[in-house]
Amino acid sequence: MATQAPAGSGKADPNGPTGPHATDAEFMMTAAHSDQNEIQQSKMALAKGVTGMAKEMANKMIADHTKSTADLKQIAAKKGVKLPTDMDAEHKAMAPAMEKLSGKAFEQKYISQMVADHQKTANTMAAHQQMTKDPALQGFITKTLPVVESHLQMAQNDANMKM
Repeated sequence: MATQAPAGSGKADPNGPTGPHATDAEFMMTAAHSDQNEIQQSKMALAKGVTGMAKEMANKMIADHTKSTADLKQIAAKKGVKLPTDMDAEHKAMAPAMEKLSGKAFEQKYISQMVADHQKTANTMAAHQQMTKDPALQGFITKTLPVVESHLQMAQNDANMKM
């Protein structure tokens, strides 16, 4: 099992699932999909009536990932990159099974998915930050990675409380 980078470390987990993308455009596409995954899963969580920390997390995910998307759109527009506005194929495929869950079963799946998604995103961002030479993307990652790491910590804390 992979170890996780400490929150705020800004370092990718060397055993993590992702490395830097080949191009900045590829990275921006992945980052935009990541935002949409979190926004849409969180909207589903709120529609299903999650409570307590899960509800707080869902509201925070929607607000923070909407802001991240807006920031990334400005960079992408200057580079002629059209960002996706929907979840990636993996998360689209997962949605029907999530829709069938309710109550605590849904909440546990949602939180565990938030942990997995944010670990992957933190790894991807930290790895790409080392690779990209683009100052705008460097700035975006520097600003956004601590937010992603705080989301990861929040999800891990919530997951630990549910155990």
